[in-house]
Amino acid sequence: MSLASEFKAFVMRGNVVDMAVGIIIGGAFGKIVASLVNDVIMPPIGLLLGGVDFSQMAIVLKKETVDAAGNAVPAVTLGYGLFINAVVNFLIVAAAIFAMIKVMNSLKRKEEAAPAAPPAPSAEEKLLTEIRDILQGQGQ
Repeated sequence: MSLASEFKAFVMRGNVVDMAVGIIIGGAFGKIVASLVNDVIMPPIGLLLGGVDFSQMAIVLKKETVDAAGNAVPAVTLGYGLFINAVVNFLIVAAAIFAMIKVMNSLKRKEEAAPAAPPAPSAEEKLLTEIRDILQGQGQ
C-alpha cells in the first residue's frame, strides 16, 4: 500500500472526520463566546462597577519611555483585565459543554431505559407452538 493511499484511508476514517468537524465548530463557537463576553457581558458589568473597561485594566510595571534615538519604548503592563475576560470566556464555554453533555447523557439514559422489542420467534419456536396447539386441540 502506498503512502498516499494509507494517508487517504487514515483521513477518511470516521473518527478523523468527526474530530475535524468538532475542531472547526469549536473554533467558531469560541469566537461567538469571545464576542458574547467582550461585547455583551463585560460592558454591563464594567458599567455596574463604575464604567470600568476590563480589556483596558492593567498594572503598569514600567512606564513608556523614549530612548536616546527618540524612539518610543512601549510600557510593560500586566493585563489582568484581559485575563478576567479569558476566565469568563472559559466559564461560559465550560457551562455550555457541561449542558450539552448533560442533555446527551439524559437522552442516552432514556434510550437505554426503553425496553427493547422482544425478538421474533425462530422457525423452531413457531413449529413447536403449532405442534402444541395441535396436541391441545386433539385432547379436547
